[in-house]
Amino acid sequence: MLAGTMLNKNVEGGFTLLELMITFAIIAILATIAIPAYSEYVKQGKVAEATSTLADLKIRAEQYFQDTRTYVDAPCTPALGTTQYFDYTCDRAAATFKITAAGKSNHSLNNFEFTIDQSNAKTSKYDGTVGSTCWITKKGGSC
Repeated sequence: MLAGTMLNKNVEGGFTLLELMITFAIIAILATIAIPAYSEYVKQGKVAEATSTLADLKIRAEQYFQDTRTYVDAPCTPALGTTQYFDYTCDRAAATFKITAAGKSNHSLNNFEFTIDQSNAKTSKYDGTVGSTCWITKKGGSC
């Protein structure tokens, strides 16, 4: 046989234990960074439901006030099928209202609450962080 056509029969294929350990270490590091970041991103998406629904309910209450000069029976229920992550309640009087969106615990949003009133005063609690004059819509956010 020619020397160039001979194959080395002692070479085995596959990965060494060290190569596998390095690969798993890299995957673990990426997972510890990516999973919390993704979870926070999902929370921000769920909070968007509360803020947009509260803004809509405020407009509907103001329209009702323009027609009747009272907030007493102003609409306070979101359109069917538009809410999934928050429960909405209203406190209404002749000249004032306050609408509250409280996060549902079965969606891990029990530390979330947003409010708005007739003066457009907003308050929020985003995962325990309180915003007394605005809606905080992301972790570490401020007014």
